[in-house]
Amino acid sequence: MTKIGIIGGSGLDNPNILEDKFEYEVETPYGKPSDRIVEGKIKGVEVAILARHGRKHNIPPSQVNYRANVYALKQIGCDLIIATTAVGSLREEIGRGDFVILDQFIDFTRHRKVSFFEHFDDKPVHVSTAEPFDKNLREVLIETAKELKLKVHEKGTVITIEGPRFSTKAESKMFRMWGADVINMSIAPEAILANELGIRYSAVAMSTDYDCWKEGEESVSWEMVYKIFEQNAEKMKSLLINIIPKLAKKEIDLKSKVRTIPDFPKKGIMFRDITTLLNDKYAFSYVLEKLYERYRDSKIDVIAGIESRGFIIGGALANLLGVGFVPIRKPGKLPFNVDSVEYSLEYGTDKLEIHVDSIKENQNVLLIDDLLATGGTAKAAADLIERRNAKVFEIAFVIELPDLKGRDKLRKYDIYSMISFEGE
Repeated sequence: MTKIGIIGGSGLDNPNILEDKFEYEVETPYGKPSDRIVEGKIKGVEVAILARHGRKHNIPPSQVNYRANVYALKQIGCDLIIATTAVGSLREEIGRGDFVILDQFIDFTRHRKVSFFEHFDDKPVHVSTAEPFDKNLREVLIETAKELKLKVHEKGTVITIEGPRFSTKAESKMFRMWGADVINMSIAPEAILANELGIRYSAVAMSTDYDCWKEGEESVSWEMVYKIFEQNAEKMKSLLINIIPKLAKKEIDLKSKVRTIPDFPKKGIMFRDITTLLNDKYAFSYVLEKLYERYRDSKIDVIAGIESRGFIIGGALANLLGVGFVPIRKPGKLPFNVDSVEYSLEYGTDKLEIHVDSIKENQNVLLIDDLLATGGTAKAAADLIERRNAKVFEIAFVIELPDLKGRDKLRKYDIYSMISFEGE
């Protein structure tokens, strides 16, 4: 069941939006988070709220233990995090009280701990933050804000400064030249750390002021910030209450995305077609997110995908994990020296081939295919990998057909499947 974490910014962390709430302390390897976690439900969905600066707002932004905050939510089982934050506007069109669904950040902090990887045990770890805010969460935030008729900006770049002081006019004007749309003191470290832990993260910002760049406007002060978010706190509360059930539903029913075609490729076969799943951007993204979460901390050297749908899933996952990809193909498709094996499947025989130099000795190989039926194809692919003196780390499938007992052929391997069609 989905559990959603909310990190509340200044005045935007009201635990009274929760039903059946209770609170408790959490210890992490990185120390204590900013405050006790308050858990409860919103419209039946489990939610955990953490006040970024403490519920008494006694922790300055430069002293927040961001690692402990993000790790604590991961530790208690949160699948995703929605962050709220007050920001200053660096654009004329972003007015006081407007909402901005952030899509990029510039990190201008200097003294924060913004990585869990303080040393590399096995290999370098450099997590991509090209798209730091989860696109699916952003889309739901935008959709819900529009439904509530809130004034919302669908994207924006936030620059996170060290604080706790506000900017000089020169800095504020420079940040505008850099392309920043809003400014705050907290979001970039959180986004970085959530990405490192593989937690889906998005942030909704409320504009409270114009920083100090705009002539004729009073420069930002804490009193100004607090006044504006007090006036708009109900809007943020309404957005959160309405978005939570939608986010829970984003735990996609993959089975509903798979098309079943009777009597293909021959009579008596119920063909499970994943092209419909692949054509659904949310479902395809969800498959990759779940696989990434499963294998991101595993010692995988390379992914091997079985022709042809194993190429689509395996290749995309290899890119996310930062490892190489090896195609295992039908005969006559690979141009270099190959090793091959013949195998039986539920409607005949076939052969698989692999380049002899594609997998190195002692490598850990994750084998990927779309469907486990009788297990013959996967067993043949695993044999080819082991002939290279490599290890099959695990064999992963999107779909499993348990009635065909494919696992019986694969007993020596660890098997993972995302969905199954049993007796259907």
